[in-house]
Amino acid sequence: MVSKLSVQRRSFRVRRQLRAVNAERPRLSVYRSGKNIYVQVIDDKSGHTLAAASTLDKDLKGSLKTGADTAAAAAVGKLIAERASKAGVKEVVFDRGAYIYHGRVKALAEAAREGGLSF
Repeated sequence: MVSKLSVQRRSFRVRRQLRAVNAERPRLSVYRSGKNIYVQVIDDKSGHTLAAASTLDKDLKGSLKTGADTAAAAAVGKLIAERASKAGVKEVVFDRGAYIYHGRVKALAEAAREGGLSF
């Protein structure tokens, strides 16, 4: 079992590396629960969320079998790419948090790339 403290440390370590690499681009932050996946495009300079999407959105909820599989994550990735482009965001920094780049997180990132976001 992984402790809460080690998860926080991993998340902060990833975020610190992202800040060191690029501070001008907004951050695409991913949160994954057991039943759903959530994603936000955040401007860290102003502290505002520019775009957000999740498997609980009205646009997706009826068309998905479940919110906890790679197909749902890919649908959320396409939706966040559309919403980010409407907000005028073309390039982001991908913040996977404490999650491994595999499975649902990877499916979301690849769908967002196909939708027009660049990392």
